[in-house]
Amino acid sequence: MYKTTKIAPVTPARSVYIGNMFGDLLKRMAAPTHDPLDDGDARLALAALLVRLARADGEYADAEISRIDNVLKTRYNLGPFEVASLRRDAEILETEAPDTVRFTRAIKDHVPYEERAHIVESLWEIALADGERDHEEDALMRLVAPMLGINDRDSALARQRAQSRA
Repeated sequence: MYKTTKIAPVTPARSVYIGNMFGDLLKRMAAPTHDPLDDGDARLALAALLVRLARADGEYADAEISRIDNVLKTRYNLGPFEVASLRRDAEILETEAPDTVRFTRAIKDHVPYEERAHIVESLWEIALADGERDHEEDALMRLVAPMLGINDRDSALARQRAQSRA
């Protein structure tokens, strides 16, 4: 069995930190009309979406964390400290963000289709990282791929590519 990691609950002091750090981003993601996100916010939205998928089954396995780190490192050419910092911020943001729609909308508005198809492939990598296809993760993938504007065929192909590497 894979080792799982628990995230500390959001305390009032931590909530103030989160509010200051991510409040503006969450407000922009919630706005009915908004400007596209800058690169840093788009990275954070993608990382938070990866974390949300990894947590969908109620477990946050070290294998999933490692895969998230690898996706972020590869996609953004980051060093280990930058990756760890981005993932930690994403874990906090994912806990505070009310729904998946905001992450997907922010990414869809900022990222071209072909890159979004690669994002879906990365999401499948996370879903498959622990060696099991979980019902909750599958359900979230069926929701997220169309929200990112990725059709069923391209999502299935992305899943097959991710499975071949798993």
